[in-house]
Amino acid sequence: MRIGIVNDLALAVEALRRAIAQRREHSVAWTASNGEDAVKRCAEDPPDLVLMDLLMPGIGGVEATRQIMAASPCAILIVTASVGGNAPLVFEAMGYGAMDATDVPSLANGDQAGAMELLAKIDLIGRLVGDAPVRRPHRAPARANGTKRLIAIGASAGGPAALVELLGGLPANFPAAIVIVQHIDEKFALSMADWLNRFSSNPVRLAIPGERPVAGTVLLAGTNEHLVMETGGTLEYTREPVDQPYRPSVDVFFDSINRQWSGEIVGVLLTGMGRDGARGLESLRLRGHHTIAQDRASSAVYGMPKAAADRGAAVDILALNQIASKLRMLCADTRNVSK
Repeated sequence: MRIGIVNDLALAVEALRRAIAQRREHSVAWTASNGEDAVKRCAEDPPDLVLMDLLMPGIGGVEATRQIMAASPCAILIVTASVGGNAPLVFEAMGYGAMDATDVPSLANGDQAGAMELLAKIDLIGRLVGDAPVRRPHRAPARANGTKRLIAIGASAGGPAALVELLGGLPANFPAAIVIVQHIDEKFALSMADWLNRFSSNPVRLAIPGERPVAGTVLLAGTNEHLVMETGGTLEYTREPVDQPYRPSVDVFFDSINRQWSGEIVGVLLTGMGRDGARGLESLRLRGHHTIAQDRASSAVYGMPKAAADRGAAVDILALNQIASKLRMLCADTRNVSK
């Protein structure tokens, strides 16, 4: 991958250069010391990936991410001195389309572990970029109304901001269970749940192994293992399949609820790079469940929902600001939903 580095600290730039140099297949395309320069560089010489700092003179990493994704979209990884200490900014940047975040490796201490973590994230992003194969649309007969309804949501790049808008549009005591699989490192999952909780009328927390989804509660996948539903409707985490590059995987979760959830499912696939969730959403539709994909215009990154649209996996393709109202309408007949 040709990689652009955006950081105003010379030591940080050197640490990133040394980490990238450990892989012959990667190269540094250019460096920029502030967000404004990064926006120009991306327009003039688009890289495969940008390593974006958050705190810089002038335009910071959040605004630079927004401008790049609007004008010259490319993969962006937030690499900053303290991801944990800047969690709100990280989620804001991810809302504009940044794919993930990690700390800058320490040059002074020979931080090989930090360099390896950075390279692992670069490798993963390289695997995630791409479109889904185009397949013929499928249609399935409508299912009869069940006594329980589960809203299953998958998201990746751009997901945090999309989730804020979607969850903010749902009333308190929403008459369906909600489970979210967002591509995010487990180190930031708890902070993201707390952050989403500020905007949601329904409580948001990490999914706990052994619990069952219940109406009026939003559960977020909380580890780098896959969230799955087991027999009896309980949630668990599993390493399998180990070769799945998306961790946690939306496809793996969608497949498990398709097998194990006894009531109605509404599958929702939001903004994100790659194609995770498209196949699983198609499987849900083929079983007669209602499926929704975010549209191109409102997606920060039109990868995952595009893959779903190409497969004919979505019953509805909706703008982000229409999805919450659609969910309210679909769940209007479940006010007495069984828990």
